[in-house]
Amino acid sequence: MKNLWLTAKLDIAESFRARWFLIYALIFGGVLVALLVTGLTESRIMGFTGLSRLLLTYIQICVAILPVFILITTVRSVAGDREAGVFEYLLSLPVALAAWYWGKMAGRFLVIFSPVVLAITLAAVWAALRGFGVPWAEFLFSIVLLLSLSWCFLGIGMLISTLTRSPDVAQGSAFMVWLVLLLFLDLVFLGLMIQEQMPAESIVGIALANPMQVFRTATMVLFDPQLMMMGPAAYVILDAFGRAGYLVFGILYPFALGTVAAGLGFVIFRRGDLP
Repeated sequence: MKNLWLTAKLDIAESFRARWFLIYALIFGGVLVALLVTGLTESRIMGFTGLSRLLLTYIQICVAILPVFILITTVRSVAGDREAGVFEYLLSLPVALAAWYWGKMAGRFLVIFSPVVLAITLAAVWAALRGFGVPWAEFLFSIVLLLSLSWCFLGIGMLISTLTRSPDVAQGSAFMVWLVLLLFLDLVFLGLMIQEQMPAESIVGIALANPMQVFRTATMVLFDPQLMMMGPAAYVILDAFGRAGYLVFGILYPFALGTVAAGLGFVIFRRGDLP
């Protein structure tokens, strides 16, 4: 555990020195500031007001840009060290491979998740000071959902990083994974339903295999218990899960998928040709 924590601290220090972290923090902080400046908390759109409206908009923005940021920055973890020859130095130190791998993942998770949760926490504090009602249940669930989504794509990123031999190939593969998952959001989903080539239940099942769609739908269920924004697909989802059941599924499925991907990446990393 000591070596794991030391590896995590090293990765955190390296991330703080990297330019990508500054850009990453500025984007998520800047998005929140822009939403506050435009007076979104004081507007009323489709029944959402105050912090609920801001959280819903912020999370919908996160589902588009958070996964690609995580993938692009994480896939260089193993592939970059392999290309730089760090493994040769690593193998000469009394650090277990498990401590290095999981420590690197833990450090990257803290670096990735901290700016996101800090931004919405500051939004909640600002809303409370301005006298707006803070929906604490939705606020806490939003944090947990973002945590699950971050862990999911972090695990996928670590898996891609162990499978590829160069950072360029790793980043290209990460972008392709993100693009495929993005295409299987509502655009393709609704297109299949319109053509009626498959039963609605089958299409919903395929869509819910996508962690981005699971996260997006979970945020809708959180703020819109009847899923009015999704149309006819809502009946299939609510009949199968119920509101509480789907919220649990929206948290556990991405977390489990990220854990399986990271575990598979570690097996490949341990058995592979490290140098």
